[in-house]
Amino acid sequence: MRARRLIPNWLKNYRRQWLAGDATAALVATMMLVPQALAYAALAGLPPHIGLYASLLPLIGYALFGSSSVLSVGPVAVLALMTASALTPLAAPGSAEYIAGAVLLAALSGLFLFAMGLMRLGALSNLLSHPVISGFVSGAATLIIIGQISPLLGVDTEGDTALQLLTGTLTQLAETAPFTAMVGIGAVLVLAMSKLWLGITLVKLGMRAHNARLLARLAPMLVVLVAIALTAILHLEKEMAVVGEIPPGLPALSIPAFDWSQVHRLLLPALIIALLGFVESLSIAHAIALRRGERLNADAELRGLGAANLFSALSGGFAVTGSFARTAINDEGGAASPMSGIIAAALVALVLMHLTPLFTELPLTILAATIIVAAAGLIDVRGFLHNWRYDRTDGLAMAGTFLGVLLFGVEAGIGLGIGLSFATLIWRSSRPHIAVVGRVPGTEHFRNVLRHTVDTQPEILFLRIDESLFFSNINAVEERILSELKRHPDIRELVLILSSVSRIDGTALECLQQINRDLRGWNIRLHLSEVKGPVLDRLGRSKFLEELSGRVFLSNYIAELALRQGDAAASNGQRRLD
Repeated sequence: MRARRLIPNWLKNYRRQWLAGDATAALVATMMLVPQALAYAALAGLPPHIGLYASLLPLIGYALFGSSSVLSVGPVAVLALMTASALTPLAAPGSAEYIAGAVLLAALSGLFLFAMGLMRLGALSNLLSHPVISGFVSGAATLIIIGQISPLLGVDTEGDTALQLLTGTLTQLAETAPFTAMVGIGAVLVLAMSKLWLGITLVKLGMRAHNARLLARLAPMLVVLVAIALTAILHLEKEMAVVGEIPPGLPALSIPAFDWSQVHRLLLPALIIALLGFVESLSIAHAIALRRGERLNADAELRGLGAANLFSALSGGFAVTGSFARTAINDEGGAASPMSGIIAAALVALVLMHLTPLFTELPLTILAATIIVAAAGLIDVRGFLHNWRYDRTDGLAMAGTFLGVLLFGVEAGIGLGIGLSFATLIWRSSRPHIAVVGRVPGTEHFRNVLRHTVDTQPEILFLRIDESLFFSNINAVEERILSELKRHPDIRELVLILSSVSRIDGTALECLQQINRDLRGWNIRLHLSEVKGPVLDRLGRSKFLEELSGRVFLSNYIAELALRQGDAAASNGQRRLD
């Protein structure tokens, strides 16, 4: 019985009729995964075969612990770039120390994720706002594209920021290898056109939309195979750099060596990679789950991604997370359960054991072209325009994160993004919306005087506060009250409507007490209306209600009756409402 508890629920309830769809989706996803794994390993500064190692056991780890039926876990461009950014200051790319650092980084990220899953910290997905995540991903994608221009053209360039990479590339343009550049640029054009128009063209030619999308997504694999074949037949390895020898066979399993001096340096990058990978992966899985009518468990997602990264480290790979493109093709391929991931892992194992010689002739410029086209799809121009029109604060946060990544590097950019998320939250909450309201004629409803035709009383002022009250915004509330009292010198009754207030902290309570005393000195009574039960309970544990110069009313309508006609009318109004 104990052993059965270790079996995932999806596997206990697995149906035989799902197998065909899972196998088909796994085959199609693997055809996309193999060239991407090689490309993203190179982007991370690692030997290409490390990408295949990171595409094997992580699929099984996620299938055992995750909650999405179709999420495809493995190397992705953004985490590859973050891995390179974290390790480049510590070791030479491709060196044994660098590879060991990548494995350790994956292990630390996995430990962070799995521990957070055990502690049920799935709410951490709300740590970063979506505009900030989009800004970071767009900035990282732009940085990736700029960084891949040099291998696309066959020149060597180094740098951490977009400016350094651009400057280095421009200074090396004279060294461009013409044949390499021609092949690389041609591949970019072919991949871009297939991404934009191949699916539409196939549909116009009579192919079903589902199959057309699958074939369009597999265009990178076709380009890779054609490039390998032409290089082998025409011996083009003499004209341009190729991947070279890929060690055949499965990776040796070993526990990463925890060099504590390295651990200290990689803790922060590992935490950032873990959080960003989780947030991005969860958003991908959630989008697919909504379309399929499935439910996700954020804590299970943490454990699934944690296991995937730990398994990647165990097999000598680097940090992984969910891939949007491969998840989409997994979904379109007919995957019904995480079994598709396990079958895909078996297919990657076959590639490692028998097909690695096939990829030795793959030109590096083709890998660069694959990365550039894939990264271009991550730049969210439409999202920026939407955020800028809808909320300038979100637009600025997105733009700030984007520029931070380009100008200061990946880690500084994500740090800036986190800072902008919290700054945006604090800025908004410190400027609460406060409205003067009046009663809509013939009803018991109160609305903003600036938006509706309402009745107001010369001696009664109703102010609605649309935010919880705490230390950073109570001064703004006090200033607004004083401003309205100056505009309405005949006011003798002030009613604060607290229907949107869910909490009043200690600082805000002290300020309200002072406002109450000041108003009493000016012969103005302070009243509260529509106070939520939990807020009223907390106020009852203080002396504020005893000192309150006015009353606490159940509704604004009752408050108006009481203050206009006396308590008897208010009682009648209460009975009518009941």
